[in-house]
Amino acid sequence: MGLLGTLTEMLKASTESPDRGDGRTRQSEGAYWCHDCDERLLDLDVEGEEPPSCPDCGEAMAFERSPGSTGCAC
Repeated sequence: MGLLGTLTEMLKASTESPDRGDGRTRQSEGAYWCHDCDERLLDLDVEGEEPPSCPDCGEAMAFERSPGSTGCAC
């Protein structure tokens, strides 16, 4: 690896991204919440595109973005 490749990898590793430049790690964009039960499911743990049902009460859970993702979750 040349100097340019080394500098590129170093700059990728200095970001706040958890994958440190290798691109294999998915970063969470938020979580699904059931406000009635205070149940939380990380978006990476949910299969499919539809909101999951709360494991306690069975109601559909609401998606809320994490503060580090783009856009406001308010």
